[in-house]
Amino acid sequence: MLKRKDAAESLIAFTEYTNDAYVSAAHHKRIADKLEAVERGESDRVAIFMPPRHGKSELASRRFPAWYLGRNPKRQIIAASYNSDLASDFGREVRNIVASREYAAVFDTRLREDSRAAERWNTDQGGAYVAAGVGTAVTGRGAHVLLIDDPFKDREEADSELRRQRVWDWYTSTAYTRLMPGGAVVLIQTRWHEDDLAGRLLNAQGGDKWDVLDLPALDEARNALWPEWYNEKSLERIRAAIGPRDWSALYQQRPAPEEGDYFKVDWLKPYDKAPDLKTLRVYGGSDYAVTADGGDFTCHAVVGLDPEGRMYLLDLWRKQAASDEWVEAFCDLVKQWHPIGWAEEQGQIRSGVGPLIDLRQRERGAYVYREPFPTRGDKGVRAQPIRGRMAQEGLYVPHQASWYPAFRSELLSFPAGKHDDQVDALGLVGQLLDKMTNGEKRGVPNAPDNPSGYRASQPENNDNDWVAY
Repeated sequence: MLKRKDAAESLIAFTEYTNDAYVSAAHHKRIADKLEAVERGESDRVAIFMPPRHGKSELASRRFPAWYLGRNPKRQIIAASYNSDLASDFGREVRNIVASREYAAVFDTRLREDSRAAERWNTDQGGAYVAAGVGTAVTGRGAHVLLIDDPFKDREEADSELRRQRVWDWYTSTAYTRLMPGGAVVLIQTRWHEDDLAGRLLNAQGGDKWDVLDLPALDEARNALWPEWYNEKSLERIRAAIGPRDWSALYQQRPAPEEGDYFKVDWLKPYDKAPDLKTLRVYGGSDYAVTADGGDFTCHAVVGLDPEGRMYLLDLWRKQAASDEWVEAFCDLVKQWHPIGWAEEQGQIRSGVGPLIDLRQRERGAYVYREPFPTRGDKGVRAQPIRGRMAQEGLYVPHQASWYPAFRSELLSFPAGKHDDQVDALGLVGQLLDKMTNGEKRGVPNAPDNPSGYRASQPENNDNDWVAY
């Protein structure tokens, strides 16, 4: 009796009661919280983004409609997916849940005897459930809840401009117009493209305000969303298999343009192993932030130049961290890579944290000259030096690095993307490189005990000059 009572009040409890094989995880409870808020009328525009095979459809497309109609047997639901077959499958499963013995033990809602088709059926109190493929007609039907689960089937559909426009037209001219007064829209999907239905809805000026639950497979601290099923090791295996674009979109919910606007995808040149450090001149740059746990990101970037001026992105550290943590990370990178110089932005953060950086550099022996650059123009202007170099020589990137998909996504989405800290750090390196020379190949090779990157050279005029290399 207690389980039945809990099932009537809680979507998770209902799912566990009607599906004895179901085991909920922490992220399922977060999804259930959003859907329960829809049922209570507290939220009417909910978007949930999460990776494939993480339990979204079982909770949102199978159990939630049945639970909602149990509590609201006179209301109507329209449930849509990328095609009519899948939508009908969901409709059949929801109908079977409503017709089950377990459901009858929780709710008084019953199916109407003369209306039990998989794609369209009614309750005995006048409620209705309609299943529809995205793009199909739903005229003549109303919706207290419009539930859309994965409006795109695959990458081919999502990359098709024509298909994206058809989905948008269906949503605006057909599906949205079916909403009852006060009706709710629930969009739950895996992201595919920056211009998919979710992207257009979130970028729309004015209109609906969306309550977004964004669930990446790995968070910024590299904690797995569902470690019992997909731990970090298994997710890294998936990432290596599917490539950075699909990993960033499908698993991290950060879709990026295929080509890029400000930065072009063909400027990113993959490498597996960087050149010998003795042949590189190494520089770094940092975009500082001081707020941890949900604030801005601090990013440190390390770039090496070979004798021909080719740029290698050697390392990147990025985290929402307090200043003491990112100062230690900065010192770690300095000691590891022995950079010639390090670029940072002038401003209140540098002024406030500068003494701490100076102190920790001395205490740890992490010596490097930090070059401040004034904030000038917009971010595109500040990134122009590195952009110009990348356009000419490219940027060699470690395509197997765990941080590379997020880096690639940010660059290709710039300047319209949500984050730009990695671009800012890389842009500072570009400004620093503008003050340096490419060096010369003549002279004495670097000595093993000379990590500074400078080497002695005896020019023709016999002056004892030093040449940056």
